[in-house]
Order: sequence, then structure tokens, then C-alpha cells
Amino acid sequence: MKKNFIILNVNEEERELYVYPHRSLLDTVRDELQLTGSKKGCDEGDCGACTMFLDGNPVTSCMVLAVDAAGRRITTIEGLSNGTKLSPVQQAFVEHGAVQCGFCIPGLIMSGTALLTRNPNPTEEEIRMAISGNICRCTGYTKVVEAIQAAAASYSR
Repeated sequence: MKKNFIILNVNEEERELYVYPHRSLLDTVRDELQLTGSKKGCDEGDCGACTMFLDGNPVTSCMVLAVDAAGRRITTIEGLSNGTKLSPVQQAFVEHGAVQCGFCIPGLIMSGTALLTRNPNPTEEEIRMAISGNICRCTGYTKVVEAIQAAAASYSR
């Protein structure tokens, strides 16, 4: 099978690469670009561990073909921080103990960030709805909700 030449704009950096037409965005970003923050959980779009932004909108990247993401703006969990300075949601997850095993955390942070970007003052119910596509087997979600609520203060200024 022939590979396709594509240009991906990942975390504000253009990357040129050849990919097979059936290759997912998740596998391409993890394997070809070595950005391994987004996790491969179910590989069926159900767990949310692979959540990335595509043109600013959260997507389960295991369900997006890399060739379909060419020419679009992709943001991974690595793209949220500014060098060593964590984003407000990332920092709140650390400060509020919302991280346990860490596998689902990148997806939860991406979903929380997407929510706060469009709604800087969400209710607890809105937060729970925003992260409902993310499965976590460790936290019970309470600390995750608290972290997103705390991070909201940074967005509503």
C-alpha cells in the first residue's frame, strides 16, 4: 500500500510526513511525531484517553484518519503547556490531586480545557457532562471536577 505525503500542523508546528491512508491521527502523532501524551485506550472512540483538538474542537483522535487532519490545526496535551509552565487545567489537576494512574488524564484535561474555553464559568453538572466521554477507572471523578472548577477562575478573568 502506498503512503500519502501530508503536512500536519501539530501544536503550531508544521510537520511533513508520509502516512498510510488508514493510519489514525493518534497513531501518527504517537509513533511518527513521538508525542506520546495522548493515550491509546480502547481504539474505538469510547474512552476519551486520546482526546486532541482538531481546529479547536475536541475529538477522539483514534477515530480520525491522519490524512483527514492534514491542513487542519491539531493540539495535543503537549501543546497546552508553554514550555515548562503548565496550562491552568494541567496545574489544577496537579494541585487538586486529580491524577492517579495518569492514563486517562490527558483526555480529561483536554475535555476540561475545551469546556472552559467555551464556558469559563461552568456548573458542576456542565463539567460532568463535558467529561462524560472520558473513562477513568481510578479517580471517581470528584477530584477531576474540583480541578476543573478551580481552573475556571483562570478563564473567567
